Amino acid sequence: MKRFYKAVRVEPVGDAWQIMLDGRAIKTQGGTPQLIPTQSLAKAMAAEWDRQGEELNLRAFVFRDLTDFAIDKVASDPAETLETLGKYAETDTLCYRADPDDALFARQQAEWEPILARAEAREHVRFTRVSGIMHAAQPEATLAHFQGRLSAMDAFALTGLQTLASLATSFAIGLEATQPNADPKALWDAANLEELWQEELWGTDADATAQRNAREADFMQAFKWVQLARN
Repeated sequence: MKRFYKAVRVEPVGDAWQIMLDGRAIKTQGGTPQLIPTQSLAKAMAAEWDRQGEELNLRAFVFRDLTDFAIDKVASDPAETLETLGKYAETDTLCYRADPDDALFARQQAEWEPILARAEAREHVRFTRVSGIMHAAQPEATLAHFQGRLSAMDAFALTGLQTLASLATSFAIGLEATQPNADPKALWDAANLEELWQEELWGTDADATAQRNAREADFMQAFKWVQLARN
């Protein structure tokens, strides 16, 4: 698709913000007015449009796609997102550790335990930890707490948490990544701890590394989107 606009600017609309292309307000891909909650996010999204060349690169609209998903999908019907996040909370990867006699267990304790402990302290809940891969139910009080917590979130917060948790395959890591002073690189390394451990033992695989790097780029973009949507 050829670029069909020249000027890009951001304008306030009530308590929200909107991107204007040659004076015309953008709509979401679903046809809904694209009302953006913060000026910071709106400016970042406007930059995506402004950076385009003569031919539009649709893959470069990362912030737009997350925003449109929040508006078109999550805001209109949050049930699917709430269900997905609930499942992540029930089966969080960080709760499943190696055998205590295994050297991997020490690494998991060092990198995973602080993340879970911070979540427990912040949310006033308890996670069940086990050694092995057999499913262990999380406390009903913990799941009930998060059900209420998630139900109170707006569509942008839910979209950010779901994206981060799915890329990290961990609810706790996704939740930690939404905190103001989160370290995204440390969290991403924690999410890939077992894969990195295997590489230390047996060496790297080019395809696996390329795939992980691509997911990391997506995680970092989602992390930035969350920060912009909140600030």
